[in-house]
This record gives sequence, C-alpha cells and structure tokens, in this order.
Amino acid sequence: MTMRFILFGALALSACSPSAPPAKPPLDGARIGGPFALTDQNGHATTDRNFAGKYRIMYFGYTFCPDVCPTDVQTIGAAVKKLEASDPAIAAKIVPIFVTVDPVRDTPAVLKQFVSAFHPRMVGLTGSVEAIERIKTEYAVYSSKGDASPGGGYLVNHSRQTYLMSPDGKPIALLPQEQGPDAVATEIKRWVR
Repeated sequence: MTMRFILFGALALSACSPSAPPAKPPLDGARIGGPFALTDQNGHATTDRNFAGKYRIMYFGYTFCPDVCPTDVQTIGAAVKKLEASDPAIAAKIVPIFVTVDPVRDTPAVLKQFVSAFHPRMVGLTGSVEAIERIKTEYAVYSSKGDASPGGGYLVNHSRQTYLMSPDGKPIALLPQEQGPDAVATEIKRWVR
C-alpha cells in the first residue's frame, strides 16, 4: 500500500512539473501556415522551403507603423538575442521573419533597413499585393489600409499575432510579444527541441 502511494505521488509531481511541456502544442492541428513565394530584403526570391528544418517566428506588420510593429519586432529581436546568450543551440534553430502587410511601400531596400535594426538574422519578406494577400490568408492575418493623410501617407490596421512555426512549417504556439523579450524567450524554449 505504501509503495502504491509513493508511486502515485511521484507521478503526480512529475505531471505538475513546470519544466515539462504540455503533451500537444496549443496550435497543434490549426490550419495556419502554408507555402509562399515572396522576395526577401536582399531582393532574392524566397519560399517557405528556404526555411525547411528551422523553427520560424512569423510576424506580420509594416515598416511605416508608428508604434506597435517596431515595439513588437524589437521584442522578438531581443528575445532571440537573449536565447543566443543563454541557449545558443536553441537560438541557432530559429529564424525570425517579418512579413509586410504593406507591399506597396515596403520594398526590399526598405525592409533591409528595418529588419537589420532589430536582429542581424531577421528576414524581411515582401511581394506583390496578390502574394501578400495569399500569405495573409494562409496565416489568418487581417490588414486594411486606412485613409490617406493630406501628405499622402496612410496607416494600415492589422492583427498582431506572432506565430512560432515548426521546422516543417506547422503552427506550434502564439508568442507573447506584448509581454516582453523574457516571456517570448521562455515560450520558445518550451517548444524548440
């Protein structure tokens, strides 16, 4: 009887261990992601196959965003830098990717300047309006161009989720970029193997 109690207690404690990840990722089976063909910040044709075998952090935004996008992308870049310092093997498996929702203004040259400000390995992706619409649909991303200002500029309303995708392009989890770099790094470490 005592041995049964000890075994049950050990199993209960191991099941509650904070270091043990849940059995299934939160986005397991979600219809998010898919093939894409875009252009990177260096003007090179880039497809989802370029990232095969790597975990991907997928963030959608635009470089002319006055506040949210730079803050979120800075958090993502800082989280990857934290991982490079604390867990370099995990960091090496990750590619942070910024996909524009404003391809008219976000040319490869504009993206290059933007992503290089946040992390040297961050990839910026743009493409035709049609190609961006396709990837937005695949990733369940909303965006809508606002009214033009007197100077001709405009804002783009868009959703703000950050996906962690598996090496085979399947969704794993949403990253909490609104909670800061430590929270993002912790969530990445929970899933990246």
